[in-house]
Amino acid sequence: MSAALELRDVAAGFEGRAVLHKVDLSLEPGEVLGLVGPNGAGKTTLVRVATRLVRAERGSVLVEGRPLESIPRSELARTIAVVPQETQIPFAFRALEVVLMGRAPHLGLLGFETARDLAIANAALERVGVAHLADRPLPLLSGGERQLVVVARALAQDAPIWLLDEPTAFLDLRHRLEVLELVREVTREGRSALVVSHDLGLASRFCDRLAVLAEGEIIAVGRPSQVLVPPVIRRAFGIDATILEGPDGAPLVVPRLASAAA
Repeated sequence: MSAALELRDVAAGFEGRAVLHKVDLSLEPGEVLGLVGPNGAGKTTLVRVATRLVRAERGSVLVEGRPLESIPRSELARTIAVVPQETQIPFAFRALEVVLMGRAPHLGLLGFETARDLAIANAALERVGVAHLADRPLPLLSGGERQLVVVARALAQDAPIWLLDEPTAFLDLRHRLEVLELVREVTREGRSALVVSHDLGLASRFCDRLAVLAEGEIIAVGRPSQVLVPPVIRRAFGIDATILEGPDGAPLVVPRLASAAA
């Protein structure tokens, strides 16, 4: 079976600056793959390369075994759902209207939503826990509420591949857990998810595998217990750390303070 998403020897950048130098990474069917690393490592650029928003200068990107550049835009929208760090929507759409945008790749030539599309959108809002916000204009929502609506849009899009760039950045702890539980649920239903995260603790708990991106390259990939080890933490983040075992068996990274080491 082909990988859901595969990057082979990918190099990319923007505005004349090289960001990704040599990236080899595969997202397997039915898994949650966490992408972690320091600020500026190129995590968001990698997501943009995988969605054709940034062109790979070298290497290849395969989606379900097919070259990314060969896939029509409409088909790509049915295949990959993206949850960005921030979503800029210029007009005061209601939350339900935003979620219905996720159905756009599935609409017919006339572009009108059917009763089924409306039911799917409402079910997505319900599943994410924001059905009560359906008629609320997006500008009146908090940052966390807006992010939950965008997650519901991805759910309504019904794409087999999810790319989530810091999906929990604006959420409180409870909603972070709920969103990551949802991501894990949808992969158990057959989807694949690449999740960019700065939270090593949550990533180690919810991801099947982790990939560490540093200095434009993947420097480690594997199960959380294989990846979150002192040498990798030191190389990626420039800090020393102690690795403990959490109550659920997931590795817990405890940074060592410079003052304590002195």
